[in-house]
Amino acid sequence: MLAVSLLVCATCWSVSSGEGSYMARALRLMSETPLIDGHNDLPWQLRKQFNNQLDKVDLNTLETTHTNIPKIKTGRLGAQFWSAYVPCESQYKDAIRQTLEQIDVIHRVCQKYPNTFMLATSSQDIVEAFSHNKTASLIGVEGGHSIDSSLGTLRTLYHLGVRYMTLTHSCNTPWADNWLVDTGSEPSQHNGLSPFGKNETGGIVMVNFYNDYVTCSHKATLANVADHFDHIRKVAGAGIIGFGGDYDGVARLPEGLEDVSKVPHLVAELLRRGWSDLEVKATLGNNLLRVLKRAEEIRDSLSKLSPDDVPIPYDEVKNSCRTGDAYSNSGAFPSLSITALFLTLPLQTLILLSAP
Repeated sequence: MLAVSLLVCATCWSVSSGEGSYMARALRLMSETPLIDGHNDLPWQLRKQFNNQLDKVDLNTLETTHTNIPKIKTGRLGAQFWSAYVPCESQYKDAIRQTLEQIDVIHRVCQKYPNTFMLATSSQDIVEAFSHNKTASLIGVEGGHSIDSSLGTLRTLYHLGVRYMTLTHSCNTPWADNWLVDTGSEPSQHNGLSPFGKNETGGIVMVNFYNDYVTCSHKATLANVADHFDHIRKVAGAGIIGFGGDYDGVARLPEGLEDVSKVPHLVAELLRRGWSDLEVKATLGNNLLRVLKRAEEIRDSLSKLSPDDVPIPYDEVKNSCRTGDAYSNSGAFPSLSITALFLTLPLQTLILLSAP
């Protein structure tokens, strides 16, 4: 009986020791390469819970969100794209105003907690923030409805620090169909993208952690998320993968990934599954840095070109909430695609956040 007990204990120690070695390795890699997460909705929670009144919240002690400063530190979050999200119901109404307010609150969070966050607008900023043990804070706009089909608005958002915009959220825009079209619950208007909306490839797939996307059910585990990483690596290689957790933007998260502090456990799981250090570093942040640097290179090469100022045809956007004064002498599609704009005075790169 004693021998059996000793054998069982030795087995338990071996398993625990093995898991510990993967975690130690994960933390080492995360100390060398910044974990760059592509999507966090903490700004939306600040709007919902506090109406963006930062004097009424302390991110050091906040416990009603998936994200706070202690969780960020434990999760080794090197860089975060904070989402400037506004609901689809705001389209054609006050979407731009609300989006500007969300961009403003991201700036103010960085100003309120300068020892934790550093506003970042470039790949170099991410590297610099990481070297100072701060979380590089970038801005992403969640949904094309936030620009009201205006390239001038897009350029303005870029100047305010925005570095990506997803084409849609859960509503069609006048130039792109949203994901609900694929479910059959909404009709297609553009067969994907209109001529105004067409983009080139070469981005990065940042895996969403939302249970309903991971398993198509209310329940999911860390292992299920790791399965998605494995699938993308098998299909397209580790060179296009990133993290896009969607913390504070979803109602359910996998067991083992309940908040931002748990992400190192996912990194350890990838290592346990045989991912190399090089592949893990690529997925942590090097893939995103590569894409962002390339976009910056193209931006600089096109910097002498004039931005496109031909609006989308009024027939494509007219509705009861929109005036048509600016369209009196226009009507042609833009001569440059929106991709060219993204790269000229751009939101640098279009990074689509999705599960495979």
